[in-house]
Amino acid sequence: MTQRVAFELMATDGGARTGVISTPRGTIRTPAFMPVGTVATVKAMLPESVAATGADILLGNTYHLMLRPGAERIAGLGGLHEFMNWPGPILTDSGGFQVMSLAGLRKLTEKGVTFRSHIDGSRHELTPERSMEIQRLLGSDIVMCFDECPALPAEETTVAESMRLSMRWAQRSRDAFGDRPGHALFGIMQGGVTRDLRAQSADALTSIGFDGYAIGGLAVGEGQAAMFGVLDYAPGMLPADKPRYLMGVGKPDDIVGAVKRGVDMMDCVLPSRSGRTGQAWTRRGQVNLKNARHADDPRPLDEDCTCPACRGYSRAYLHHVMRAGEMISGMLLTWHNLHYYQQIMAGMRAAIAEGRFAAWEADFHATRAAGDIAPL
Repeated sequence: MTQRVAFELMATDGGARTGVISTPRGTIRTPAFMPVGTVATVKAMLPESVAATGADILLGNTYHLMLRPGAERIAGLGGLHEFMNWPGPILTDSGGFQVMSLAGLRKLTEKGVTFRSHIDGSRHELTPERSMEIQRLLGSDIVMCFDECPALPAEETTVAESMRLSMRWAQRSRDAFGDRPGHALFGIMQGGVTRDLRAQSADALTSIGFDGYAIGGLAVGEGQAAMFGVLDYAPGMLPADKPRYLMGVGKPDDIVGAVKRGVDMMDCVLPSRSGRTGQAWTRRGQVNLKNARHADDPRPLDEDCTCPACRGYSRAYLHHVMRAGEMISGMLLTWHNLHYYQQIMAGMRAAIAEGRFAAWEADFHATRAAGDIAPL
């Protein structure tokens, strides 16, 4: 591929931005929500179903795919796109966050991380160079540099040491990535909730130079208020002509608040994970379909939603199949949740382009505050 990955900013409204990321495999409309396909599948969904919700890009996971089925095997089978039957863009995370979560199963050094697989206990090593190699074998369109992400809360000295290590790894990731037309490399800002550390990280990353920039180290236990406090300044520390990606976020109000503050891309397992446990995200807030109040309710989950769960099934049916443990329950609710998330993104894109984001946001919060429809 000779086409470069490029970002075009189309409009702004306050801090909110809308634009497009052009890749050889398709255009990504921003703000964009990326469904998570951890192990080469968005759980309970066919790739065609994910596309039907409006998703332009998926996320895959370096850590999980390197362990099973293996990056070399996926490369031999044509790469991740062909392997999972997703022709559009794919972003792969570097594996750093998953390795961090292993705690006692890992050993961290300047070189990288050695760890034992959570699957079979086998020993592995992940370095910036190996992470770049794995993501190249997978064929991902957007590659994330390898970083270390401490859980919060943490001592500032711990966060500072981790951030500086991540910046050294960012340079090594950049060097190992090389020049790959058609593929992009994103740097990851770290620094916890400390403004000065975030500024140091942003300066280090921009001096290296990346195709896009992620804001990492949030949604790891600090709470929404602290996250928004960081987002009040962190996006503005990054180049305005590059996409900004907030990793691992989140709930609908997290997403709207992040876009308001200048974020262009997000991902989270929440809509698919919630769908498999009977939780639906709607315009009126979260609805628990396991609740007995839905057992005799013939109404749709959301009368204004056009997803299959709302078009063809009642709350009573969704309650029944969830309580009965039928697979269709997770399929329908996951489809609904991903559809709703993509409707949020489409609504924000239109509102930003038309200069009415504040009014859209006010209506979003007011509708959620009104709560779910009353039981029959």
